[in-house]
Amino acid sequence: MKTLKIRIATFGIAIAMAGVLGAGCNSLTKTQKGAAIGAGAGGTIGAFIGKAAGNTALGAIIGGAVGGTAGAFIGRNMDRQAAEIKQTVPGATVIREGEGILVKFDSGILFDTDKADLKAAARTNLENLSTSLINNPQTNILIVGHTDNTGSDAHNMDLSIRRAESVKSYIAANNVAASRLTVQGKGETEPIADNSTVEGRAQNRRVEIVIVANEQMKEQARQAAN
Repeated sequence: MKTLKIRIATFGIAIAMAGVLGAGCNSLTKTQKGAAIGAGAGGTIGAFIGKAAGNTALGAIIGGAVGGTAGAFIGRNMDRQAAEIKQTVPGATVIREGEGILVKFDSGILFDTDKADLKAAARTNLENLSTSLINNPQTNILIVGHTDNTGSDAHNMDLSIRRAESVKSYIAANNVAASRLTVQGKGETEPIADNSTVEGRAQNRRVEIVIVANEQMKEQARQAAN
């Protein structure tokens, strides 16, 4: 299980650091906890947590947190959008975390094996997601492609990039401003399951779409907090 155990252990240490900063928050909601961690830890430690965990998506969410009352304002907006995506994009797993949203698609929903061309069902899911992104324009979107460990490192990295780019192109074609969209390919470097099993490899083949507040929403949140 390539570096996964090390990453989990390191992630535990990082979360413990955040826990010290956010002590006494056990009864808070996810939105409130995200605000508390953001206020106490700041973007630098938040980005470290994501990097230590080997999780680019988590790092993007926590590293960009505003924190405090402004963070709670952003969190409420994200709560509403996450609920909307859950209702309209049935092919996705939607996770609310801190001040952001993680939308995860297993690659089998989006692509054929070893391909980067979107399936028909994928287009429907991404069209519905695009509608939500248009309805909530004060966000930036990071699209991250992942593979399992089958094949060479170079091939997997290239495939993950091409898949992320395919998702970006299709979302942009559905009238989401390309300036809001960025992509990363991580190849096989960030597994979330055991690559030695068929089930684990299937989980690792995925595309993650991270939704976070842009500067306009952050400024609006700061003004609302004052």
